[in-house]
This record gives sequence, C-alpha cells and structure tokens, in this order.
Amino acid sequence: MWKFLSASDSGGHPHLVSLNGNKGRQTWEFDAKAGTPEQRERVEQLRAAFTANRHVQRHSADELLRLQCADKIAAKQHAPPTERIAEGEVPKAEQVEQHLKGAISFYECLQQDDGHFPGDYGGPMFLMPGMVIALYTCGQLDKVLRKEAQAEMVRYLHNHQNSDGGFGLHIEGGSTMFGTALSYVTLRLLGESADTPAATAARNWIHSRGGANYITSWGKFWLAVLGVYSWDGQNPLPPEMWLLPYSSWSGIGYLHPGRFWCHCRMVYLPMSYIYGIRGTCKETPLTAAIRDELYPVPYASIDWNAARSQIAKEDLYYPHPMIQDVLWWVLYKAEAVLLGSRLRKAALAEVMTHIHYEDENTRYVDIGPVNKVINMLCCWFEDPDSLAFKKHLPRLHDYLWVAEDGMKMQGYNGSQLWDTSFAVQAMLDSGLTDVAAGALKKAHAYIEQSQVVTEAAPPLSRYYRHISRGAWPFSSRDHGWPISDCTGEGFKAALGLAALQQPGLVGEGISRERLEAAVRVILSYQNSDGGMATYENTRSFHWLEILNPAETFGDIIVDYSYVECTSACITALSAFDRLYPGSSWSKPIAAALAKAEAFVRRIQRPDGSWYGSWGVCFTYGTWFGATALACRGHTAASDPALHKACSFLVGKQRLDGGWGESYLSCQDKVYSQLEGESHVVNTAWAMMALLAAGYHTIDPKPLHKGAAFLMRAQQASGDWPQQHISGVFNRNCMITYANYRNIFPIWALGLYRRLVLLGHTRDSSSSSSSGQGDRAWLCAVSDFWHNSQPSSKPSKK
Repeated sequence: MWKFLSASDSGGHPHLVSLNGNKGRQTWEFDAKAGTPEQRERVEQLRAAFTANRHVQRHSADELLRLQCADKIAAKQHAPPTERIAEGEVPKAEQVEQHLKGAISFYECLQQDDGHFPGDYGGPMFLMPGMVIALYTCGQLDKVLRKEAQAEMVRYLHNHQNSDGGFGLHIEGGSTMFGTALSYVTLRLLGESADTPAATAARNWIHSRGGANYITSWGKFWLAVLGVYSWDGQNPLPPEMWLLPYSSWSGIGYLHPGRFWCHCRMVYLPMSYIYGIRGTCKETPLTAAIRDELYPVPYASIDWNAARSQIAKEDLYYPHPMIQDVLWWVLYKAEAVLLGSRLRKAALAEVMTHIHYEDENTRYVDIGPVNKVINMLCCWFEDPDSLAFKKHLPRLHDYLWVAEDGMKMQGYNGSQLWDTSFAVQAMLDSGLTDVAAGALKKAHAYIEQSQVVTEAAPPLSRYYRHISRGAWPFSSRDHGWPISDCTGEGFKAALGLAALQQPGLVGEGISRERLEAAVRVILSYQNSDGGMATYENTRSFHWLEILNPAETFGDIIVDYSYVECTSACITALSAFDRLYPGSSWSKPIAAALAKAEAFVRRIQRPDGSWYGSWGVCFTYGTWFGATALACRGHTAASDPALHKACSFLVGKQRLDGGWGESYLSCQDKVYSQLEGESHVVNTAWAMMALLAAGYHTIDPKPLHKGAAFLMRAQQASGDWPQQHISGVFNRNCMITYANYRNIFPIWALGLYRRLVLLGHTRDSSSSSSSGQGDRAWLCAVSDFWHNSQPSSKPSKK
C-alpha cells in the first residue's frame, strides 16, 4: 500500500539537502505491509471506480491521501448538517455556520504536522515521459523507480488515454501528438508490450497523423535524447545564445536568454546543453524497436530537414511566424561550423555553470519538473559519477504523486505555501477561529518556515536572478524561487494570523524586519506598465513572443504583468500600510498602488471581466480584478468598472445557483460554460468577487443562490467533490489544484455568512456564535468599501 510521507518522515538520504528540515516535502513510499486488509480492499475499489468512470470524470479525487487520513476524519469534531437546503431557500446564518464547521474540521484532517496542506498538483501529460526517458538514458530507471511505482505510472497512462487512442496535453484535453507519442514511448520503457490494446491504439493514432515526426519541438527533443528521432529534425537550440552580451546598449542584449521569463530560460538552458553535445541514449534493443514503431514509413526514409517544421494540427496552438522559420534555417546551417568548435565548448561551459547554480540554489529541486530532469541529465552527461547527479536523484520523488488514478509527475514539487496561505485566509474570514485554531497554529509555523530569509548566492546579476530575501515561494523554502503573488498571499496570511485578537493563539508573529523585506520584494516586482509580473520584472519586449519556439504554449518568452499577481500585491501592500501607517514605506506604497490600480483598470475587458492566466479562467481573473479595485476603496455601487464586473458574473450564473466555467475559456479566451452541473470552485470565486465589490448591497439574491449551491454540493464528510480541472499555465495547459475544492468554498461561505447574513463590516470586531472575536481586517479580500456602511445588515439598494 502506498503511504504519504511528510517532512518528518522523508529525510535520511545521504544526498538530500534541505534548509529547514525538509519542511513541506511531499513524497510517497510503497509498503507492502501498510494498511489493514479493509484499507487495501478500499484502495482497489477506488482504483476500479476511477477506471470505470475515466472518460466521464477524468480528474482523480485524491482519495488515497484521504484514505490515509481516515482515522482523523472519523474523529473530527464537526460535521455539516445532513439535511440538504431546499431549492430556492435562502440560507440562514446558523445553517452556513454548521456547514463551515464541518468543512474546516474535515480540511484540518488533511493538514500535516509541519503545517502545510498536501494535495495533487498533476494534470500535464508531458512531464512524466521526460523523467522516464531521462532515467532510462542514465541507466537509473529501475534503480530510482521500483516496480510498484512503474506499475502505478502504467495505470496512470491507461487511465488517461482518450477513447480515440491518443493522449492529451493534459488529462482533460483532446489527443495531441505531443501527449500521444511521449506517452506511448513511456509505456514501452515501463515494460508494456507493443501489441497491447493501449499501445496499439496509441500507435494507430500516431500513424494516422503522419508519425512521430509531427510532434512538437519539446517532443522532438525528448525523442532525440532517447535516440528514436534525429537531432537533424530538431530546430536549433544553440548554447551560444548564453554568450551574447546582456547589456541593452547594443540592442542585441534584448535577445539574451537571461531576459526571458525564468521558466522559459531555465528549460531552454539545459536543452541547449543536450542539443550542443547531441546527448543521446545508448541504443538498446528496446529503443531500436520503439524507433521503428513510431513512424508509418521506414526510419531511414524520413526527411529530417522537413521534419523540423512538421507539427500535427492538433498540437499547433502557437504557429511559427515566417521570421522564426528563417532564423531556424540560418542557425540550422550554422550548426555544421559550431558543432565541436571552441565557441561551442565555451558556450557549453557557460551553460553548465548556470545549471549548477540553479541546482545548488534550489537544493536540487529546481524551478520546475521539466528543467529538473534535463538538468539532471546534463549533470550525468558531464560526469555520470558526479555528486551533482547523485544529489538530483532523491529530489525526483518530490515531484511524484499517487492517487487512485495512478502515479503522476506534478507541475511543481507541490503547491504547499500557495494552498496554505489561501487556507489561512479562508479560515480567518470564516470568523470561526475557535474551530480552526489548531490548523491556524500549524499553518502559521509553515508560513514562517517558508519565507525566504537569505538571497540566492551572489552575484545575482551574473545568474540573472531577481532579489528573493523576504519573498515567499510557491511550495517550500528549499525550492526558494520568489514569486510575486505567492509573496502577496503568504504576506497577507502572516499579517492576518498576527492580528488575531486571541494572544498566543498561533505563536509569535513574523518580525517587522522580515515583513519589511517582503514589502521591498513586492515593490520590486512592479513593471513600467504598473502591473506585477510573476518571478521577475519584464526584461525585454513583448514582441519577442514571435520567437516562441514552443508550438504548444503561449506567452512564454518574457515575464508579463498579470491581474492575479498585481491584485495579490495591491492587497498585500495595502494591508501592511494599514497596519503600519506613516512608515517609511508609505510613500512608495502609495505610488505603487496608484500605478497598479491604473493597470488593473486598463486591462479589464469590455464585458467587465478579467482574463485569468493561472486559473480557469474569467471567474478566477475577475475575482482578482474586483478584489484589487475593492481594496482601493471602490464599490460596485459607485465604480462603473466594478459594477460591470459584477454584471458580467451575475450574467454567467446558472440555474442551479452556481457558476461553471470550462478550461476552454483559457485557450479560446472566450467564456465557455461547463456541461452538466456547476463547479464549486468557480462558484466560490464568483461569489468572492461579488462580495469584495459589495454587490450584495445592490442585490443579494445571486449570493443566496450561490451559497445554497455550495451547501447542497458539500459531502457528508465535510469535503466537496473534485470536479473539472481548475488551474492553467501558458494559456493552453491545465493543471490540478486538488485543495481548491476545500479552500474556496470555505472562504466564500465564510464571507457570505459574515457580510450578508450577519451584516458585519470588514473592520468590525464582531463575534461569531462561538464567542470568539474576529481578526482586525487586513484587506484579505476588501477592507475599505464598508467604511461608509452601517454595521447592521445592509439594505438592498
């Protein structure tokens, strides 16, 4: 039986390096003796149920984690009411409170001893194949992944094969050559015969689209590494790019990869090394067989020069402009001169310097799963016996997650800090701090332990790194990359915990010096357009997107300003300035807030919505946009932009009272309704946007209906169902946030109960029915619009 291991259980490896005792580390271990016979039988039931329903419900429900927490769940203090709220009934405060108590009590059962909330962060289908190919190339596949893990990976691939035989870019997507060819190769490397039904169906899909030569550029890279695709069919990835001058005075400096978005440059950095040395797996009988299986024509007859530009129509989200094809042709011709030259050797040495810096400054976690495994591969090609390679191997397990659908590779080493920060704000906004006290105390410890307290190794400019001291990362301090919205949300959670009226409830707050370090980082993210980007400032021009070589993803070349990042920074800076008025930071904060508000207003769409770049999609973006403006003191009653945003959301409410948005909104950039019932996460986001804007003082009916839907959807355990996928990156790839189904319904119902049913203002020190005082409100959603409102129930206007 598979066991989830948290920080206290996951140490001990001689090559595992950690800054804080592995706080936040998430791994799974197979133990044949673990669990009771009844639990093992239950696991098989869950697996069978998922497989039987896999084409209807493609998303796993993280049931193995919940099963491991079954004893705590059974012993929890509160459960939601068994009687369902009737259609059309306006919820009562007492009813909502009982639902909230059940929800908080359940969610606390999933929390780990170090304070974080673990959860599935899978979804993309192209991540695990890269790891399997890299391990096979290094001769480490069977050493790192025991047979039980490999069996779970095969289960995962079988469960997420589409009915047409192909595999998608992500678990809910239509079949693509990228997903299908890489998944086919992975099945074969994991021991599946070429004549099984799954392999046969995938191979038929590949052949019917012309063969694996029609895979995207990232797929071409991995197939070339395995030796089943020619490097001549790969558009150039010259490491010499890293020798260009960085300075902008020459103009060419704007093309330096150090100016690219960090995820983009940190993927193409090791890719360029492998390409520069033509790093290829030693041929085996299996790779020779796969090479023949991937193409409907003899391998020797393939025109590799033509294959460089061949992409299946299902994959082509971002077509190459002509200027890019011309550039690739020139660089392709130049390879004959560069390969093996002194310039190439110098470039390769420069690239490896940056790879080692990235590895060491992230404790070999690396910024994400793609560069993680390619960095590892580079270290192996450089020296198979190196300490660097050995340090990479245990960190692979940080990226693996097991659920009832099998074992997957996650899009990060988890979303620990992100989820925990949101969970804290949700529980604080419920007003039920007595119910949540234990969870809040542990979460406070994790948030404190996750703040980045030292800079990456100097000199930062040499390695194109942004400042990081004072920031919060997405996952753990060991990962350490600073992110604007993670810093904003972690910062607000820390301030909210410190402001609780019960002294000593969660422990000593984070010091003023560390808070000011966070303010400094947040201010540093502001771009000239007034908005905030993700990890760094925008360092080059948006028109460089014409050089985007990844046909599958959009907007990857530079780090853009986003409504989500900007909103998180607006609310965080406002909270600090309110807590410490008249500080030395007040003037720079005021200037930054004015510019940030102008940016948020400028990017609002004509229909009133905001496009969400990191969640699905317009409900997500509009929550952030509305929150930002509301935090600046505006209301739907007085601000046309907020009123239009509320009108947009109310117009999308469905007959069941909820909201339900499809991931197609992200890729098509047009609001797309889900089929079937509404989605609890979309519903919560929409409600929170309406509440932030004060729309309930205009018309509370949409909030009543939304709350009733969330209450009806809640399960008897206090959990909510896992529905469609709710995260996204780079416009086109969806990703799982398993904790969202718990966090955001709690947050929305908590705000609804307090603001609509109890009529509290955001600044009041009102009491919940349990007798505990609420925190002093710090703009977690909106603090200011209520200042002119009476503290009694708002009247309908």
